[in-house]
Amino acid sequence: MSQPTVLFGGGTGGHIFPGIAIAEHLGSGFSSLSICSARPGDAAMLAALGQPYTAIPAQPFGLRPRSLFRFLKHWGTCVRSVRGIIQEQRKRGPVVMVALGGFVAAPAAQAARAERCPILLVNLDAVPGRANRWIARFATRTVTAAKVPGLPWEYIQPIVRASAKAPGDAAECRRRLGLEPDRPTLMITGASLGARTINEFIAAFVNAHAGMLREGRWQLFHQTGQGGDAAARLAYERQSIKAVVVPFSDTMGVAWGAADCAVSRCGAGSVAEAWCNQVPTLFLPYPHHKDQHQRLNALPLVESHAALLAADQVDANLTMAGAGPILHQLLTDASMRAALRAQLAALGTPQGAHAAAAAIGAILPSPGRAE
Repeated sequence: MSQPTVLFGGGTGGHIFPGIAIAEHLGSGFSSLSICSARPGDAAMLAALGQPYTAIPAQPFGLRPRSLFRFLKHWGTCVRSVRGIIQEQRKRGPVVMVALGGFVAAPAAQAARAERCPILLVNLDAVPGRANRWIARFATRTVTAAKVPGLPWEYIQPIVRASAKAPGDAAECRRRLGLEPDRPTLMITGASLGARTINEFIAAFVNAHAGMLREGRWQLFHQTGQGGDAAARLAYERQSIKAVVVPFSDTMGVAWGAADCAVSRCGAGSVAEAWCNQVPTLFLPYPHHKDQHQRLNALPLVESHAALLAADQVDANLTMAGAGPILHQLLTDASMRAALRAQLAALGTPQGAHAAAAAIGAILPSPGRAE
């Protein structure tokens, strides 16, 4: 019996996790396979999630000679590899390529184009990258989980995977994390890879406001990224602050469910998760993006009075000067947290994953019709 296969092209957590979320809405009549980069982190994330995957040696595009050489050197190999995957999967039924953006999506989409395979482009950020703008020129259909001014792409709301949604009430989630169920909880996350500058800012904040944190009985859950957990743990221990520190978490829904408020990067996935779980969040955009797309990702929530935004100044002391007072008020003003949570609730639950899955069904070749 013919079974459609959906291929998800995307590397790093910001592109992998939305693919997982869409796959969860496909139903039992579909099979799925992720195409990721050869970076160990991609494989580890997909293996932990139980998602079948194939890695290709895709390289980021860059105009510097060395970056351009690496990109061109691996381009043909990647396209041929994905064409072979499409040809193999077609023996079982029709194939749809879902391009999720980034340097893995580009050769995956080109392979699908060469094989005349339907392509759904799912744009995630408020400022589309070069790969997405290029893929949109030939994609069968383009949808976007962030509103993009000036482009006629179909808006579908943000995309959130099941494991990033709170599985229970705050007390139960705190117990599952090893935290005390009746104490207010601050979550800190730099997304799947962590954020060194956020880790340093939080360490400085804890040193400056340890008394306030202890008086308010605050406890912390901190996802630091690889290599950042030991220093964070030591900083909390020195100030006698209750904290659970992990380099990576594959059950972020439990952490969001435990949180009264959060400090977070604002990649598309992080913004979607804060919105979905209705957690008042201080967003600190990645400071080195020229287009500032993380800031623009968070802006709709900020303009709706549903989130807070400050600059990551790279230097912890400078970040403390701007973001420190905002975080202090977030932790000490219960009415602020309540107002932010109410505004998040008023926005409703984002349904982008369901809409993207429906779009896949809409471009799926009909029985008896060639792709």
